[in-house]
Formats: sequence, structure tokens, C-alpha cells
Amino acid sequence: MNKAELIEKLADKFDGNKAEAARALNAITETVTYTVAGGEKVSITGFGVFEKIARPARMVRNPRTGERKRAKATAVPRFRAGTDLKAFVSGEKKVPRAAKAAAKSTAAKAPAKAAATKAAPAKTAAKKTATKAAPAKTAAKKTATKAASTRTAAKKTTAKATTTKAASTRTAAKKATTKAAPAKTTARKTATKAPAAKATARTAAKKTTATKTAAKKAPAKRTARKA
Repeated sequence: MNKAELIEKLADKFDGNKAEAARALNAITETVTYTVAGGEKVSITGFGVFEKIARPARMVRNPRTGERKRAKATAVPRFRAGTDLKAFVSGEKKVPRAAKAAAKSTAAKAPAKAAATKAAPAKTAAKKTATKAAPAKTAAKKTATKAASTRTAAKKTTAKATTTKAASTRTAAKKATTKAAPAKTTARKTATKAPAAKATARTAAKKTTATKTAAKKAPAKRTARKA
């Protein structure tokens, strides 16, 4: 059991508040550490005793090479288990069922956490791969958008060219029609003048014939009068 697991287990005593459990554990460990480092003994009844032991200078041997050398004087921490701790560990006293159940649940959670920790890098790698693939998809979308805009521009250009050609063709047709109109008008005027000229000619011919007839009848009348 590491410190994080110990905090989780202590959280049950603090109504599930891990922050309070962590604060309490840190307060205890810091207090014991600083007190023992100062040369005082910390005794917790039934649990054990924490104390500082001074070791004098001595000769020590390297187990690999067998070489002997002198070690300097130093101080080391020592923990002496209390009566209750020894009794529970040896089996003289039985651990409560609730504590056993909590220990089992903690042991069962440990493999699951380890598996989750191992699976985390795989998920991270998958996310990174997806993140790298995203720019490629974005580039493909931009290319497709550019191609679509190019096609639209080409269609618009073709439509404009077709409209322009049709308009020019219509304008040319209108001009040709406009030019042909005076010719038709002239033809109509000529056709109108021709019958009028014919009628005038006919009228003149009739008048001439009548004059000649009248001239021939006049001598005849005169001759009849003389007789």
C-alpha cells in the first residue's frame, strides 16, 4: 500500500473526504519526522515507538570485494513495534471483519488501477493520432472547397460567355432587321407610286381620246348646219 492508497483508506474515516484524510496523514508524518530528527522519542501506545539512534564510527566490510573501511559516526531512525501491532501481526488478535473487507477491496482495486494506468498511454497515443489526422482531414476539406469554388467560377464564366454571345447575336439580328426595314419601306413606296402612275397615264389617255373624238364630231355638226 502506497501513500495514495493509504489516503483513500483513511478517507472512509473522514466521510469520504480525501483532502481531509491527506491533511491528517501529512500532519502526523511531519510531526513524527521532525520530532525524531530533533532527538525526541515518539511513542504511540499499542502501535510502536519512533526514536533516534546514534551509531559511533566503526569498521565495515564491502560484501562484494571484501574490502574493509572505516564508517563515520551517524544517526539512524528506529521503529519498535508496540504490543497491539505485534499481536495482530502474529495472529494472537484477530483483525475486525470490517477492516478485512476494506483491505480486500483495496487489494482488488489495485490491479484495476494498474490496468487503467497502463491503458492511459494507449488512450493518449490514440488521441495524438486523432489529433494528427485532424489537420489532414481539414486540408482535404479545404481542397474540396477550393475545387468546388473553382467549378462554380467556371460555371459562372461559361454562363456569362453564353449570355454575352446570345446578347450579341440578338443585337446583330436587331441591326439586320433595322437595315432591312428601310428597304421594305422603299419597296412599298415604289409599289404605291407605280399604280398611281399607271392610273395617271390611263386618265391622260382617256382625256386625249375624248378630245380627239370631240374634234372629229365638231366638223360633222358644222357641215350639217350648212346644209
